[in-house]
Amino acid sequence: MKTFQKIAIPVSLGVLGLIVFSSCSVGIPKGATAVKNFNVDKYLGKWYEIARFDYKFEKDMDNVTATYSQSPNGIIRVDNKGYHYVKKEWKESIGEAKFVDKKTEARLKVSFFKPIWAGYNVIDIDDDYQYALVAGNSLKYLWILSRTTKIPESIRQRFLEKAKKIGYNTDELIWVKHNQ
Repeated sequence: MKTFQKIAIPVSLGVLGLIVFSSCSVGIPKGATAVKNFNVDKYLGKWYEIARFDYKFEKDMDNVTATYSQSPNGIIRVDNKGYHYVKKEWKESIGEAKFVDKKTEARLKVSFFKPIWAGYNVIDIDDDYQYALVAGNSLKYLWILSRTTKIPESIRQRFLEKAKKIGYNTDELIWVKHNQ
């Protein structure tokens, strides 16, 4: 029994460490570049999710929004809401985001379950901060956001082309329904 404990405990701790380390990936996909000269004050507020991949944590959801607000200590509050149309109920998840480096580069890390952090990278945004293309830390995570429930075709095409160049399979995007 003592031999088993001598092996099992270090191995278990090592595996747990690897899981935590790999879940804290705040990188950016190869070929993607975060927006420079980013203005967080202009980014704050409510965004509508226009498109995304089929993530487990957003499965069967429409009317999805993300609202960003900044606290005095510089941490950004992330309030995600959506309607689960199968369960017929609203879901909400509150997290926080922090800049990976400087506040003028749109590379952030976000957490809804500390100490697990994930990459949140604004890789394209229009001059008026009305439409944003957001990449996670890998080609598994991509969002198209808008200040309204619709997006102009020109912006839609611009974001899709950029995502494809990076390596995203945009055919797998889910176009989110909004009943507002």
